[in-house]
Amino acid sequence: MAKTATKNLRKGDKVVTTVDLRNVPEGTAGKVIVVNGLTWIRYWVRFANGEVLGSISRDKLATKQDLLDQANGVGVEAAGDASSDDGGGAEAADSGGGVTTPNGTFVAQIHIDRAKAARARLTGG
Repeated sequence: MAKTATKNLRKGDKVVTTVDLRNVPEGTAGKVIVVNGLTWIRYWVRFANGEVLGSISRDKLATKQDLLDQANGVGVEAAGDASSDDGGGAEAADSGGGVTTPNGTFVAQIHIDRAKAARARLTGG
């Protein structure tokens, strides 16, 4: 599926999950309670099942309008924001593998390797 630019969410926006998250199944409704970040926007969401998760990326959340657009086959036009520029760097970073944390954040393999090497240096093993 081609990457498309999506508009940023605002505090109070109602959303649903597009993937399974920790203790939150796909399709669970929620409300954005905090928006943080400058160039890498992340969201804190209070879900209908009582869970509150933070550091959720926009691609894991959808608004009612996003779902309607997807059902109608309408693509979102690039709005000239920075989200279209950082896509290439993200693809390069995760091309070497990595893991997804329980809250849905991706950690690139290079960071895992660096942490492993640092632990080995510190413990002498």
